[in-house]
Amino acid sequence: MALALFDKPLYAQRRYFMPEISGLDDVFDFLDEWPQEKRNLAYDTLVRYCREAANGHWPIDAVRENFRVFLKQNGKLAELEDVPPHLQRDSRAKLGGM
Repeated sequence: MALALFDKPLYAQRRYFMPEISGLDDVFDFLDEWPQEKRNLAYDTLVRYCREAANGHWPIDAVRENFRVFLKQNGKLAELEDVPPHLQRDSRAKLGGM
């Protein structure tokens, strides 16, 4: 079962790639890979909010904003101009090519 998706994806800066973070599943995957020695109160709070959102007790847009701030504070937020055009999702695209 897929968890809630963001209205607009975020991109994380990694050493050799920029993963698209499009919803709670992606946030949980990203946070699972976060180094143990860098896990702090901000990390623990974000994990708690993600769990609350997965249970329907916290708004998904608040999780997206908190995750964006977390990435930015840790120097991992890729700004849209840093993301190659072929990796950017076109929010105007419709299913079925319409």
